[in-house]
Amino acid sequence: MSIDSLRRSASATVSGLPRGFWWLWLSTLVNRTGAFVLTFLSLYLTVELGHSAWFAGLVVALHGLGGVAGSPLGGALTDRWGRRPTMVTMHLAAAASAAALAVVTSAWAIATVVLLMGVAMQAVRPSINATIADMVPAHDVRRAYALNYWALNLGFAIASIGGGAAIFLGYRTLFVVDAVATTLCAVIVFLRLPETRPEAKTDQAGRPVAAAEVSMLTVLRDAPFRTLVLLNLLVCLVFTAPWIGLPLTMADQGLSPSSYGVVIAVNGIVIVGFQLLVNRLTDKRSPVVLLTLSSLLFALGTGATALAGSSVVAFAATVVVWTVGEMIHVPTNAAATALLAPEHARGRYQGVMGMSWAVAGFVAPIGAGAIVGGPGPDVLWAATFAIGILAAVGYTLRLRKALCEDGGGGTGAADGARKADGARETDGGGVRVVDGGTLPDDGGDEVGVVVVSVGDVGDISAAGDAVHVVAAGGTSAVSPSAGAPAPRA
Repeated sequence: MSIDSLRRSASATVSGLPRGFWWLWLSTLVNRTGAFVLTFLSLYLTVELGHSAWFAGLVVALHGLGGVAGSPLGGALTDRWGRRPTMVTMHLAAAASAAALAVVTSAWAIATVVLLMGVAMQAVRPSINATIADMVPAHDVRRAYALNYWALNLGFAIASIGGGAAIFLGYRTLFVVDAVATTLCAVIVFLRLPETRPEAKTDQAGRPVAAAEVSMLTVLRDAPFRTLVLLNLLVCLVFTAPWIGLPLTMADQGLSPSSYGVVIAVNGIVIVGFQLLVNRLTDKRSPVVLLTLSSLLFALGTGATALAGSSVVAFAATVVVWTVGEMIHVPTNAAATALLAPEHARGRYQGVMGMSWAVAGFVAPIGAGAIVGGPGPDVLWAATFAIGILAAVGYTLRLRKALCEDGGGGTGAADGARKADGARETDGGGVRVVDGGTLPDDGGDEVGVVVVSVGDVGDISAAGDAVHVVAAGGTSAVSPSAGAPAPRA
């Protein structure tokens, strides 16, 4: 591949996204560039303050536990309060927690601050993901999530290198720098990022149309989305296990901690170096195929760890395999969540999905440590292989219809699924128009329509009892389907 083709490929990967997305991308990069707390927290607790390794592990687990509560909280605030206020507030709360860690020294105070930091850091994620879904066209959403994930990992790589070089300044200095970077992130969001929460719908007479109330219980009752969350939880368990099991496995093979450092650095190097290429190769691919493929890569990569023996190169190769799975899975799963979520409940849906990541972050380290210390590392990697295969089968068999693989939508979130792939919706009357095919009535009192194939859909307008679709070849009139009520006046 020539330099020119690489340049064109990179340009196509980053082009066409709204300016607001790039401000959000910059805020993510700035935030993660200063993310020193979690990277150096265990060393700070054991080396600087003299606490036991057991206490350090407990504190890190508390951060994950805080995320379990923070994710649904952030989702609810995102929908009720707004995307930007939630982001600004939670970024400032995380900054205050980082600054507090530079001051407090007692065990209980540290544990409390880290728990609150976990709540704040996880609560901001639903608002970020909902903002991307709000401002980016549906056909570019997965690419936007991938680019934002790339910024996150690029920033983390910078933080790891910078933190290691600057550690002679002291851990507390690093925590202050973390607080400053997170505050700067909040400032960028406040000054440059517009509020994207969808405005209330109105009918043709300008009267507000109340959207269906969506609670966390409603989200959990959405069968296709519930399946997506449970399958993501399985993948997250597999993804999280190596961060605890891999160093223990390598130590069991007589390899040094520095060898583990080299191997796990491959994860960040591959993501930073190849995320844009992976985006290009997977763009426009079926979400079910990508989720299935990523699950298989997680299964193969982690399962092969049992076969690595004492070879550092072999361990690094396993990391490459499951890292590619990570690069495919994370943006595709976020885009699938946006696909299934109703427009006015994107925050809650992203919050519930984020909770699956937080639960895995709390459970997997404990389980991986117990298995390695009990039955042994081979049992852990056999289990991750089996769980990854189970997730791949689940995506293939359970989500093909929900993600529009067979031309239909899911039962609980059909509205969100239909709107994603080229569907358009009028502000009044609830008419949905899709380029070709037949769209069934939702069963409510909104308009049901028979949709004709019109090629490239242009402007959509309503006049009387008909909907006019302006296409490249002229204007077609789409009347209410038989038996469906006419648009409300």
